[in-house]
Amino acid sequence: MTEVLNQYEPDRVSPPGDTLLESIEALGMSQAELAERLGRPKKTINEIIQAKAAITPETALQLEAVLGVPAEFWINREARYREFLARQQEESALANETAWARQFPVRAMVDRGWIAEPASRADRVREVLRFFGVASPQAWEETWTRLEVAFRRSTKARGDRHAIAAWLRRGEIAAQKTECAPYDLDRFKRALESARALTNEPPEAFQPKLTELFASAGVVVAWVPEIPRAPVSGATRWLGSDKALIQVSLRYRTDDQLWFSIFHEAAHVVKHPRRVVFIEGGDQESEEEREADQFAAATLIPPDRMEGFLARRQLSLLSLRTFARHLGIAPGIVVGRLQHDGILPYTVGNGLKRRLQWVDA
Repeated sequence: MTEVLNQYEPDRVSPPGDTLLESIEALGMSQAELAERLGRPKKTINEIIQAKAAITPETALQLEAVLGVPAEFWINREARYREFLARQQEESALANETAWARQFPVRAMVDRGWIAEPASRADRVREVLRFFGVASPQAWEETWTRLEVAFRRSTKARGDRHAIAAWLRRGEIAAQKTECAPYDLDRFKRALESARALTNEPPEAFQPKLTELFASAGVVVAWVPEIPRAPVSGATRWLGSDKALIQVSLRYRTDDQLWFSIFHEAAHVVKHPRRVVFIEGGDQESEEEREADQFAAATLIPPDRMEGFLARRQLSLLSLRTFARHLGIAPGIVVGRLQHDGILPYTVGNGLKRRLQWVDA
């Protein structure tokens, strides 16, 4: 996203006809004489001076010949005036769209540095439009409601489409700034296997490593904090034929939940249609989401390894740590899996989970 700093926008720009009138009066020339010298009707000159007609490039060249003032000056003067009029019209139009802008979590977007602090009601609308890269609320509807979305089941939170769109857009912006190799399925599968070892590291270590690892296989990772009214923990989408995006929010704060989300989203990249945007945290379960759950569970803890562990071991914190070490993953992931499967109560083993906090990415 291009940022323009310290841009001067004057409150008023006089029409170029004012300058033209000053120029001919300084020469002692009347409008009629100027019209005669230009070979133009007097009415045309009067309309330019009254700001009822524009100075065309052809007229600018003629003024250069008669008055000795470069055509470029007149063309630029006219362009600045027309831009000023257009901005006035835009300001009025945007001020009428404040109800639309209020549907977005603007305060949270400002606090996270996604948009600038709005200076007015119209500016609030303008900042939201700039963030989404669209010219109008109507264009936003066309662009952002086309996303074919499949939601992972969540009985506690459905979310607001405007807030979810803002969260998704932030990931898209991050992905546009991230270079990656063309997508390669085999390389990505190898990257997933290597990623298992990163589960033992803190965020300041695993975030840049995982980002680089996945990018080498054509998959961008966007670490985007959760925002109000967007209770989602992850999303997957394709940004082209050879660039996928996995976006995570750290909604649940623990390593077992985060890593399961990452591998769940990875399953969508590996297995599912590229035309669909998958969002973890919606209100409808699908076969694709169940398949992604199974993929994440089996990749993090292979079923045969889990069966062997449960058959041979008595559960204890020590045995859980030992099993996790043999698997090469964080012990909190083992605890989370056993809790989810009903083998461990949710009150047991939580001390092995790591509470996470994002490093500014």
